[in-house]
Amino acid sequence: MGQGLWRVARNQQFQQGFLEPSYLTTDNGRRIIVNDNLNHRRNMQGGMDIYHLLKARKAKDEQGFINLEMLPPELSLTILSYLNATDLCLASCVWQDLANDDLLWQGLCKSTWGHCSIYHKRYPPGFSYRNLYMRLDEGSLTFNANPHEGIEYFLSRGILDDTPKEIAKFIFYTRTLNWKNLRVYLDERRDVLDDLVTLHNFSNQFLPNALREFFRHIHAPEERGEYLETLITKFSHRFCACNPGLARDLGLSPDAVYVLCYSLILLSIDLASPHVKNKMSKREFIRNTRRAAQNISEEFVGHLYDNIYLVGHVAV
Repeated sequence: MGQGLWRVARNQQFQQGFLEPSYLTTDNGRRIIVNDNLNHRRNMQGGMDIYHLLKARKAKDEQGFINLEMLPPELSLTILSYLNATDLCLASCVWQDLANDDLLWQGLCKSTWGHCSIYHKRYPPGFSYRNLYMRLDEGSLTFNANPHEGIEYFLSRGILDDTPKEIAKFIFYTRTLNWKNLRVYLDERRDVLDDLVTLHNFSNQFLPNALREFFRHIHAPEERGEYLETLITKFSHRFCACNPGLARDLGLSPDAVYVLCYSLILLSIDLASPHVKNKMSKREFIRNTRRAAQNISEEFVGHLYDNIYLVGHVAV
């Protein structure tokens, strides 16, 4: 930018240098220049303007980031809204009033923990979303160490209501909980698991895609057992409830979906495992699946194979 400004100043000087000088004729016929000093002053003035511009630019570079307090509050809050909690705490050391604004911390709370019972209650005196964020973060860390103590932390501080539906909503809209501890908790709290399954909407979704979404929220166990059977059973009933027309047209029942889910899991393991040398072919998958679910069309089962082959494992 400094070179650009210098070019502007130089061009101005060249243009002023090419101007014809003005003369004044005296009585004896002599001519004297009357505007040469004026042109010189103009050239000097242009140089001074460039000097001040460059000096201001240098001062801005030395100053660093612009002072947010000099901006309109709406713009300042918009800039700070892109920061995470750690950076926002650091920003509060410089712009205390702006960085401690409750709207910023409310956005952080609801973007990390999408549902809490306290969001829909009348706030007590002295309530602030910044303090709530600290409690939610501490409760999540406690849950990741011990799930039952973590839930008890939220209940004892009024963040969650002690009902299976409220706990299920909290789990569904939160992404900071350790999935292994969450699996242990849901295995012991089947009432919360029932409400958590109900929160899923599988309308107009292809079966493998719906199963992937289900296992993103409720992670499948590493080994086959009673808990996995319970998950697939609940998923099968929920999938048919969300797609009554599809279930009627394709002849899908909860039992048929249950069989298809197990087939998809086994196919996923077969195609993804490096230890399996002879991969299952599409023809073999269709034949094996239709032996267990005879009412399902060959074309539909073929589409299931294509999805696993192209997209990947349903339980990753």
